[in-house]
Amino acid sequence: MSEKRPKARTPTAHYHSVDSAPRRFSRNVAWWRAPAVLVTFCLITYGLLWTVNASSLSFLFQNHDLALSQYTGTHAIAVRVFILSFYISFSIFASAGWRGRLLFGVDLFLTYTAFCMILDFLNLILGWTMSVHLSWHFSAIVSGLVGFGLFAMKLLERGEMPARIKVESKGPAIARPFLRLVIALATATAMSVWIAQQSFAAVEWMRNLAFLGGIGPGVFLILPLFFAQLFLLANVQRFFTKRDPDTKAAVSVIIPAHNEEHIIGKTIRSIEVAAKHYGGRVDILVLDNNSTDATADIAARELATCEYATGHVVPVPTPGKSHALNTGLRSANSDLLLRVDADTQLGEDNLTRAVSYFSDPRVGLVGGMPLPPGGGPFDSARLLEVLVKHGFYSVALGAINGIVGIPGMFVMYRTNLPKELGGFVEGMNGEDTDISLRIGELGYRAIVDSRIRYVSEVPTSYEHMREQRTRWFRSVFHVSARCRDLIYGTRPSIRGRIMLPYMLINSARRTMLVPLILFGIIEYGSGLNPQSGLVWQAIAAVAIGAPAIMAVVACIVTGKPSAIAAIPNYLGFRVLRAYFTLESMLTISVRRKWKNFSAPTLNDVRESKPVRVA
Repeated sequence: MSEKRPKARTPTAHYHSVDSAPRRFSRNVAWWRAPAVLVTFCLITYGLLWTVNASSLSFLFQNHDLALSQYTGTHAIAVRVFILSFYISFSIFASAGWRGRLLFGVDLFLTYTAFCMILDFLNLILGWTMSVHLSWHFSAIVSGLVGFGLFAMKLLERGEMPARIKVESKGPAIARPFLRLVIALATATAMSVWIAQQSFAAVEWMRNLAFLGGIGPGVFLILPLFFAQLFLLANVQRFFTKRDPDTKAAVSVIIPAHNEEHIIGKTIRSIEVAAKHYGGRVDILVLDNNSTDATADIAARELATCEYATGHVVPVPTPGKSHALNTGLRSANSDLLLRVDADTQLGEDNLTRAVSYFSDPRVGLVGGMPLPPGGGPFDSARLLEVLVKHGFYSVALGAINGIVGIPGMFVMYRTNLPKELGGFVEGMNGEDTDISLRIGELGYRAIVDSRIRYVSEVPTSYEHMREQRTRWFRSVFHVSARCRDLIYGTRPSIRGRIMLPYMLINSARRTMLVPLILFGIIEYGSGLNPQSGLVWQAIAAVAIGAPAIMAVVACIVTGKPSAIAAIPNYLGFRVLRAYFTLESMLTISVRRKWKNFSAPTLNDVRESKPVRVA
């Protein structure tokens, strides 16, 4: 598509809606809540570090962390001190009454402490019986991963979440994609170990700059090498996928629009250009979702001027994007359904490329790669973000049936599939991920083609970006809770057994990134543990090195090497994004009552409720 991009921007008064914070599953939190968590975290951190390093009890903690048996080696950071400090500070300010916060914190604290004691006891037994002690590096990695996972699982168990549904799974056997995953991971690991054993100048340079945390390249090269293999395999697979560029199936385009008078005209004109390039029947449905501005009038005028597409405005008085989407789904009478956000401008070839994939009956949905308009304060960082996520990760995951969600900015479905699944879920965040996940589990392929490039608006203000990311990051928990039948059900799948748990753990990791940076500053700056020389390098590697490596790889494989210049902006944006993740987790309402998240029964499903209601 053309590199010329529209400059229209979303007025700051128009980005809030009923979808920003679903009433049943979230609360609006004051701006000071996250800073209060961080200040409290710093105070608790310093107190615990002093206890294990300088107090009269320090003799109990020979590894300078909350470990009660002696491990070999030293640590990069005191992981257990970090995890428990975060648990306590987060629980104090979680969205709940005092009793709910207390029970949530005690649950986290006792469960994590019990795990650490079991690991310490195992290390003690090995020392007594075999004179062998576990490595502290091993213990720290395991303690950190368990700390992330435990936070995510306890938030799901105690948070107000959508009810569990029965997810119909007809997908192909897991053996082939799982075998691909194992081979790619083993190959990446072997290559990383080999590189770590060499004396390459580039590796030494990166280690000295703390890109690799001072601990060798292995850990941080595994991920890019793993995804690079899957990316190559996905492109080979796409090459052999049956496609017919002459297919002219009818397409219904649904556009949910709430107060979009500033941009809806450009969106319709871009669809008209794409329809001309496509040449098939294109019907546009602008779903006017309770707008109070001139959205409907402008859309009607633009639709009247279209020559290659037809369309009309459909009033949807009930607020909520999913209400609008389901109205459009009911009105669609074409074989293919394209969902487009009101602030998305299509590229000229987008319809042609997307439709061509549906000549293969195994394909159920197709997405592309959003590009920022350019010129905004966050646009350069957003460009790198989409190159990494949509241009690299999502494409690669297609090789192992691991694509969980395709964003609703631009996604094409076989129309019958969302209808078969009951439509788009209402009353929660992540309705686009939910429907994509469930279509994939029906056995259909999800394809992300990074050559399908469209322009999607990027917030220009801090408050708008905060609202958007809080909504996006909360959706990971909403979708995981609603579709947890995939995690604990009897039929295994890559999405259910690997991707959803990974997304939850990654959300917890991102929630703790800003506290982790503060922790490194405190532990290194306080001098309480002078034996640990890797604190600042390890923090820098996590916050800077690993993301920078992935960004460079993504820029190269997506054909955007010039975007490498935006890496400093991107790294700063990642820290801001992590802060928004912390705020997002604070918006989740926490119950006093514990709920068995992994219960095999579906007792929490209300049979009288339609499947599209969260």
